[in-house]
Amino acid sequence: VVAGITPFNFPAMVPMWMFPVALACGNCFVLKPSERDPSAALVMAEWLKEAGLPDGVFSVVQGDKEAVDALLHHPDVSAVSFVGSTPIAKYIYETAARTGKRAQCLGGAKNHMVVMPDADMDQAVDALMGAAYGSAGERCMAISVAVPIGEETADRLMEKLVPKVRALKVGPGTDPEAEMGPLVTAQHRDKVKGYIDRGVQEGAELVVDGRTLSLQGYENGYFVGGTLFDRVTPEMTIYKEEIFGPVLAVARAPDYETAARMINEHEFGNGTAIFTRDGDAAREFAHQIQVGMVGINVPIPVPMAFHSFGGWKASLFGDHHMHGPEGVRFYTRLKTITTRWPTGIRA
Repeated sequence: VVAGITPFNFPAMVPMWMFPVALACGNCFVLKPSERDPSAALVMAEWLKEAGLPDGVFSVVQGDKEAVDALLHHPDVSAVSFVGSTPIAKYIYETAARTGKRAQCLGGAKNHMVVMPDADMDQAVDALMGAAYGSAGERCMAISVAVPIGEETADRLMEKLVPKVRALKVGPGTDPEAEMGPLVTAQHRDKVKGYIDRGVQEGAELVVDGRTLSLQGYENGYFVGGTLFDRVTPEMTIYKEEIFGPVLAVARAPDYETAARMINEHEFGNGTAIFTRDGDAAREFAHQIQVGMVGINVPIPVPMAFHSFGGWKASLFGDHHMHGPEGVRFYTRLKTITTRWPTGIRA
């Protein structure tokens, strides 16, 4: 029996990184979805039953930390998969290790996108808009730090980026014209606004302020508008911590070496990208950068399903990434059988 503990932001996709591979490898699977959006797990369970999966092979357990701890301490659970914040990932990994369970725990991120002077600026800006503000920034692969190389590149980037962020159409998910929806809860909305407050206090230049957004008819909604900071530095909180909201920080770097050092020295190592026309720069970046998933002119470098998903450093606890070949290795155990048949004995 193996278990999956999944986040609110992708209530169908993330479980499907786990249970199809686990079931195909011969395991029974217990899914504990986020208590913030629990119904998608039940729909998937209904579909699996309708498809003929025997009862008990795929189960759903609803709840919060109490349910998580029950799975972590249950003697029948052999392995645990998790996607969520780094503090919880670390807790689940350590607890699973103490109880003798295999664990793969994906944590937080602070993904940088380097913009080289030779980059196609229109392409880079369009990529940033989708990568920073898509899903309201509530995804571990969101680009939350743009690193333009040189002041001239930074100025050109901001010139094209600012009007697009200001024009971002925010609305409820029922509005087909909305480009960005609300945050998941009032508590999280207030947390994101608190990060914006902190950025202003610490001296970052707030170019577009999403705190004042108010939608007619949705005044009590959990909305934060697209927010853009410039001249962010590595010692600032909004640079160091994962905000998980529609907040993009522009951290100018004088040269490529400084940008690479900024990324490699950061606590997280989930995803990163570089936009350039220079193949040498792209190769150097791909080999040098200490991050698990790298995009070359690809803003959200989520690998194809036949590869595996996972970062480095504080973005991953455990030895195996998720789905793909790594998922198969995680949901199976190596057995080595050594045999010898003496002469005259038939096998």
